[in-house]
Amino acid sequence: MKLKPILLLAAAALIVWFIYDSFSQPGPQDLKGNFKEVAMYRNENNTGPIVRVYAVTVADTLWEEMRAYGDYMPHTKYGNTKVYFFLKDQPAPTEVFPGEENIAQQYQQHAAALYEKDAMSQVSFKPYPFRR
Repeated sequence: MKLKPILLLAAAALIVWFIYDSFSQPGPQDLKGNFKEVAMYRNENNTGPIVRVYAVTVADTLWEEMRAYGDYMPHTKYGNTKVYFFLKDQPAPTEVFPGEENIAQQYQQHAAALYEKDAMSQVSFKPYPFRR
């Protein structure tokens, strides 16, 4: 007779713990750098590779934080995710595009870094990707 209240209490405790654990996961909001997404593109193709391109402003050249931010961004198997980082006091695009040229040429010189996760989930991170 006393087993039912104990089981209900244990089930309630587990539910509360699951909810707490779900909402306390780390994410981009926990990173230093005051990241702000200013542009985003995602193709509408849900049957083939999904392409995502982001432009994000950041407070400083915190390379490890930028890479961690890129790791938090959505990625689909066989898809491609690119994140272009711009310093918050520099010009940044408000629109990004699919294809080879993802940002307008006038913004390329201001790109602080490029994070890319390709179709095979290989990650590359390039500081100042448009400088030679």
